[in-house]
Order: sequence, then C-alpha cells, then structure tokens
Amino acid sequence: MSTAFPEGLDAPFVHPPPPQRPELPDGVEPTSLAPNWRAWMGFVALLLGFVVAAVGALVLTLIGAAFDGSVVSSGKLTNPSPAVNILATVFQGLCLIGAALAIARIAGRPRPWDFGLHGTRFWPAVGWALLTWGSFLAVTVAWVALVGAEDAADTLPSELGADKSSVALVSVGILVCVVAPLAEEFFFRGFFFTALRSWKGLWPAALITGLVFGGIHAGSSNVAFLVPLAFFGFALCLLYAKTGSLYPCIAIHAANNSVAFSASQDWGWQMAPVLVGSLAVLALICWLIHRATGPTPAWALS
Repeated sequence: MSTAFPEGLDAPFVHPPPPQRPELPDGVEPTSLAPNWRAWMGFVALLLGFVVAAVGALVLTLIGAAFDGSVVSSGKLTNPSPAVNILATVFQGLCLIGAALAIARIAGRPRPWDFGLHGTRFWPAVGWALLTWGSFLAVTVAWVALVGAEDAADTLPSELGADKSSVALVSVGILVCVVAPLAEEFFFRGFFFTALRSWKGLWPAALITGLVFGGIHAGSSNVAFLVPLAFFGFALCLLYAKTGSLYPCIAIHAANNSVAFSASQDWGWQMAPVLVGSLAVLALICWLIHRATGPTPAWALS
C-alpha cells in the first residue's frame, strides 16, 4: 500500500517542533521587557514606607493606650504592649510592600515577575542559596570575633514582647521568621535593588542595597551585627541576580531568621520545626501568589 505525499516531496512531511518560548514582536528584546524603574523610585518608596509605618505605629500606640489603661504623662506614652509592638512591625512590612507597588506603578502596571516572583532551577538555586548563607555566617563569626562581641545577643524578640506570653512568643516567631523575610525581600531585592541596578549596574546597586538594608536594622538589632547584616543584604542581591528569582532569597532569609530566633530563646531541638515550619508557610504563600497571578510568561524568564 502506497502513501501519497505532497507534490515535490519524496518523504513524509514532518511538522517542525514548536518553539521553546513565544516569539516577541519585531524589534523587542527580552531585556527591554524589564521593569522601567529608576533609582530614585527605590529611595522614595523607602521613605514613603517608613513615614506611613511611623504614622500607623503612633495610631496603634494610641489605640493600645486607650484599651489597656495606659496614661499619657509628660507628653510621652508609656511603653507599648507586645500586641501593639507586633502589630506595628507587621504594619511596617505591609507598608514597605505597598510603597514598592505604589511607586513601581509610576512606570507602568507592575507584574509579579517584575519583583522576581517566579520559579527558577531548584538545585542550582539551593547551591547558591547555601553559599550565600555560608558566606554570611563566616563574615558574622569573623566580625564578631574582631570587635569582641561574642556575647552579643539578638534582643528583638524580647523587645517585641516574646517573653510575655506563649501567644506573644508564637506571634513574634511568625513575624520574624515569615513576615519579615517576605516583606523585606520583596522590597529590598525585588524593588529597591532592581531600581538601583538600572542606574549603575549590579555591583553598585548590590553595595548600596546592602548598606541600606543593614542601616534600617539599627533600631532593632545589636549594633555588633549591623556590618554582617549589611553584608547579608549585599549577598542576597547577588543571589537574586544569579538565580533570577526572589524565592531563594526569601527562603535563605527565613532560614537565617529562624535560627537566630531560636537561638535568642536558647532552644535546641525546637530550632528544626521552627525552620521547617517557616519555610513551609512561605512556600504555601508563594504557591498561592502563583495561583492568583497565573504562570510567568516564558519571555519574562529570558
């Protein structure tokens, strides 16, 4: 039995394989699809976020004073309750995210992948993330030994009231290990670093972001840790640039905070469930974001 083929062909006609990614319009390069954010946008968003957060913290303090019977004396409020401190810190994280979204909108409607919210190759990302974390720990150990701050401890959990009750302890744990890594990485790596990178390139942007990242922790971390934290912010920028995704940065930030939080409570075996639990919650949040926004276009991963 013979098979007839189109005239001029002496072999079966085979369709060419589909392209690996959709073709872009003529004259459009993948790099031109990057967010058109300017360096000044990052600093404006940072200022906006902290101003709104400060106003919100004041309002929460006044409300807390009214409900817990605190009094105003000599023009100063008494120390806010743990609930007020925790809510104010959560609100600060939300303000940073909101400020990044608001300022980014000046250059056009922001898309999730503009902030690095998309997947990447798993095992290379794990390797680079562990290298980032290991370098940070090495710098921290060397710096603490150099300045003689071996006995310095993380006082943020106690300042937030983690030692007041079990509810406060769990709340502070969620704040430190889940909310802070998500909000800070979204703002500093996803937006601030990306905006600066369009100005002077990778290394200056990573250096400036690291210095700012360390500086904003001056009021919440022991001064002995500010230099290592600046290095951590710098290294996380390089991790983001290497993997192209914000997820490894969020994961390693959460892992580091989980270990630090557990150490501040003198925990041993409890460190493992805190670490695994925080990463699981963040993975669920990222999955929900992916479900809500849809898959990332192939050209956005170029």
